[in-house]
Amino acid sequence: MIDTTLVPERAVLIGVIYNRRAEKEIAEYLDELAFLTETAGAIPVKKFTQYIEHPNPRTLIGSGKLNEIKNYIRDNAADIVIFDDDLSPSQLRNIEKIVERRVLDRTNLILDIFATRAKTAHAKTQVELAQYQYLLPRLAHLWTHLERQRGGIGLRGPGEAEIETDRRIIHKKIAHLKEELKKIDTQKATQRQNRGKLVRVALVGYTNVGKSTIMNLLSKSDIFAENKLFATLDTTVRKVILNNLPFLLCDTVGFIRKLPHHLVESFKSTLDEVREADILLHIVDISHPCFEDQIIIVNQTLQQLNASDKPTVMVFNKIDAYISSDPQGHVTEDYRRCNGTSSNKGDLAGQLSEYGGLAGKATLEDLKNSWVSKNNEPCIFISAIYKDNFPEFKELLYKYVREIHIKRYPYNDFLYYT
Repeated sequence: MIDTTLVPERAVLIGVIYNRRAEKEIAEYLDELAFLTETAGAIPVKKFTQYIEHPNPRTLIGSGKLNEIKNYIRDNAADIVIFDDDLSPSQLRNIEKIVERRVLDRTNLILDIFATRAKTAHAKTQVELAQYQYLLPRLAHLWTHLERQRGGIGLRGPGEAEIETDRRIIHKKIAHLKEELKKIDTQKATQRQNRGKLVRVALVGYTNVGKSTIMNLLSKSDIFAENKLFATLDTTVRKVILNNLPFLLCDTVGFIRKLPHHLVESFKSTLDEVREADILLHIVDISHPCFEDQIIIVNQTLQQLNASDKPTVMVFNKIDAYISSDPQGHVTEDYRRCNGTSSNKGDLAGQLSEYGGLAGKATLEDLKNSWVSKNNEPCIFISAIYKDNFPEFKELLYKYVREIHIKRYPYNDFLYYT
């Protein structure tokens, strides 16, 4: 009997250190790239980094490092090479010639994940548009099989004609998908109008911080939630009632570092839910060693969406697993790698110890008195998976929703006194 089980591809990951970027930062970026790779269904087997003052216009990294990667691939039977940076079409072509394996950049990897995660017609249309926009300038890269013929007499012309034909087809396809998305945008706008003037609350945050889990707890629904990146692509809106006060809660696609521009454009109708929200709940995974960087990335994305001026509540999730410690209560090396020593503001455990909390084993009260709380007001600390401090979270959310509701409907204020 023939074994039809698919064998996962073995991936080599490449990170580049330049523009005075710290090595600890690259290590964190490659960890995220490894998580993306696993989400896409491949197995990361090796990570390479190289320091360069300026990116090589032909291959991004140096020839010596590429030969080292080629030798590793040959000796360890790796299948694919994935770069954490975006590559130009010519760089993709040149690198593939050297390593003799398929090469992906970060954008291509994220697009592939989105394609596998898209379930509804809306999400599939959005992802397909982004893929075609990414593909268009790279058509020549896909036609490299013609180069084996060395462009002999009578061969060069037909090859170019094929590419031009494909370009016209893709241009037509992009135009068609944009028209489809315009229709979807109109339908979504009509749906938002039909919801009346209920207060709208949107969950935003980095990918895989627990937004869908919080959505399920507040709305008592069963939205798909998984410990993988981009588990949610489609916007989900549910009606929630707290203390007889109804409002709309929206779960959105997670943000990520270097979120491809094509995806931001394609997911415009999805992200309109963020633009039109009255309140943003910015969910943060406080157990992540570089959660501060993730906060910055989300805030930058909100600025791009013209949504950074909305009332925002910081919700620090996963307090049950926010940090590991050894028996003496010292911070682990993984945490030090990203945040430095306890004298650094980024070292949460070191800062907590200044307020009397044991490093790595802070209580909820320690968290409330930490620099994290003082620098991110208003904020709340919860564990969605264990429902820790969840009643206080709902009370805080109720307070903000009620303030907006009273301004919108001052005549029925008496219904919502607690």
